[in-house]
Amino acid sequence: MYAASSAATAPPRPYRPQPTGSGPYLDPAHSSGMAAGPPGGRLRRPQGAAPQPLSGRLDLSGPQGAQLRAAVASVQRICPEFNPVQVLRRGGKSVLLVGTTGRTTAVAKCLLDHSPAWVERFRHEIAAYRAFVRHRPPVRVPRLVAADPDACTLVVERMPGRVAAVQRHPTDGPPRADVRAALGAICRINLWRPPAGMFDAPLDYANRIGRYHDLGLLTDRDLGDLQKLMHGIAHSPGQFCHGDALLNNVLLSPAGPVLLDWEHAGWYLPGYDLATLWSVLGDAPVARRQISQLAQAAGPAARDSFLVNLMLVLTREIRRYETAVQRTMREEVPPGSTGQGQPGAPAAGEEQRLLLRRLHDDAQMARRAVRAAVGTR
Repeated sequence: MYAASSAATAPPRPYRPQPTGSGPYLDPAHSSGMAAGPPGGRLRRPQGAAPQPLSGRLDLSGPQGAQLRAAVASVQRICPEFNPVQVLRRGGKSVLLVGTTGRTTAVAKCLLDHSPAWVERFRHEIAAYRAFVRHRPPVRVPRLVAADPDACTLVVERMPGRVAAVQRHPTDGPPRADVRAALGAICRINLWRPPAGMFDAPLDYANRIGRYHDLGLLTDRDLGDLQKLMHGIAHSPGQFCHGDALLNNVLLSPAGPVLLDWEHAGWYLPGYDLATLWSVLGDAPVARRQISQLAQAAGPAARDSFLVNLMLVLTREIRRYETAVQRTMREEVPPGSTGQGQPGAPAAGEEQRLLLRRLHDDAQMARRAVRAAVGTR
């Protein structure tokens, strides 16, 4: 919730083929000796080590100022003592404001896009924070200050610390200590069993698999293989998941990791959070291998659930970045232009294309793992 999102713009990265042993389906020779955390080693410069810069003093002038004034008014209706100070992030869907409430600092999130899908997600996040007031999860989360589901406005305390990674897909392999901390928090939340009725199942697996197949993102064989795995795990118990276990949703604070952005929290097939984290650690093969070990430690059913989740997560990421690349190409090359002779025009999209290439390689790796898993049934 605090970190700037990089959903549409991938960070610059070199193309690196995946080393042997970092795939999602472990060779039996590599499946033993699971450690409690990623092995230690020399740490690189921490991702996001410096505090995240805010986007500037609150400017309420002009057309965008009117939008901010409306957001501030919405916040102050439910939290009159909120004094806005700065804009933390503003996108097409929501705006984040940093302010004070008495002697404490708070973050207010206001929805700008009130389409039904976004309203549903926002209300789901508010419901999660309200549930945490009654039943504390086994990880640190921001304290709820105020919320209004009808106006889609949420105010929570601002926690100290730094995000584990600034980008959705970190450019370099994050420090092992940061991955270890994030992975530990994710595993703790996956072991939590909130009371019945507090959370639902946000993902309809059969519907999502069918939709991706209809869109041409999954082949006929993919469809058949995933349906076979789904049939085999039909009676497996669900697992409570954060639902968006990205490193930029993990705040590393002095008192321990804090998980942010709970709009996708709920019950999934086991391994959904691990699959999400695996998908964004393309430059951290050691961490990927450990995630695969954790996901498959409970046996074939856990392995198959992880692989189904991984195929869906990687397909979603491919779809996301293919859309971003197409949008970038349209913006860089005006209608009627060949795109030649424009300094830097191909370069911006190249960063996204390299990431997309890696995601396709990962999807092929996951596809082979799914087929291997089907072959063992």
